[in-house]
Amino acid sequence: MSDFETVAATENQAARRGPSGEPGTPNQVGPNKPRSLAGDAWRDLRRKPIFWIALLLVLIVTLMAIFPSLFTGSDPKDCALDRQNQGPSGGAIFGFGFQGCDTYARAVYGTRASLLVGALSALITGVIALAVGLLAGYFGGWADAVLSRVIDIVLGIPLLLAAIVLLKRIGTDNPNFRLGAVVVVLAVLGWTTAARVVRSSVITAKEQDYVAAARMLGAGHLRIMLRHILPNALAPAIVVLTIALGSFIAAEATLSFLGIGLSQETISWGQDIDTGRVHMRESSTPLLVPSTFLALTVLAFIMLGDAIRDAFDPKLR
Repeated sequence: MSDFETVAATENQAARRGPSGEPGTPNQVGPNKPRSLAGDAWRDLRRKPIFWIALLLVLIVTLMAIFPSLFTGSDPKDCALDRQNQGPSGGAIFGFGFQGCDTYARAVYGTRASLLVGALSALITGVIALAVGLLAGYFGGWADAVLSRVIDIVLGIPLLLAAIVLLKRIGTDNPNFRLGAVVVVLAVLGWTTAARVVRSSVITAKEQDYVAAARMLGAGHLRIMLRHILPNALAPAIVVLTIALGSFIAAEATLSFLGIGLSQETISWGQDIDTGRVHMRESSTPLLVPSTFLALTVLAFIMLGDAIRDAFDPKLR
């Protein structure tokens, strides 16, 4: 066998190992099939009602954001002052708000902006965290020292306070620009926790025997990081990012509530909560409906992340 074939065979065998470094053969069948971490986690998740409840809520919210017309046939921007604070009628199952808008329709359509901000912020956060965590954990030394200090500095900045200061400097009301600004600000300020988790996972994974074998057989740093280290760092990162997604949704609602988040032209839970708060004495429904949507969505992502974290942590089983 040539050196090239030896390296390829060794790396393919290493790629099939779990995070603990134990060899496995995923295609093997029968009663003696080795148990993988992902398989154990899935078996644990299937027995948890909280996982299915959270997953169901997340799926409903996602469908609501992508296909809002499946949940309401009303136009959220169809407002008439002669319907101001009226009770439920026709398709408006929760009545109308201060401006005569369908409260339920606005809550349904507000899902899109909130979920989009949360998903994009989590995606950018994941990219930054994986890059910083991989470099710091794999190379160690001065690279780890410098990147760790950067993480500490950013971690010491209060997310909401810094977001308020930065977004206050943006004067445009362009809906797309405002949404992009909120996403970037939240992502730039919120990647530190995920980066620490990735760094810790990389430090553990790089000490495994299959990584040492790949290094001795001539595999480069990039190949080792992407083929052997990264798969082991993804699982804990996904858990943290799932929880962070809920936090980003709550942060966006808070910023919009304060009037410095999304543009007024964008339907947002935070803006509707602010309007409902001002006119709460006249009717409490316009405040309670978007608040309930927001609370359930954030809770669903946090519960889902907690369930996945517990399933992937052998100490918590």
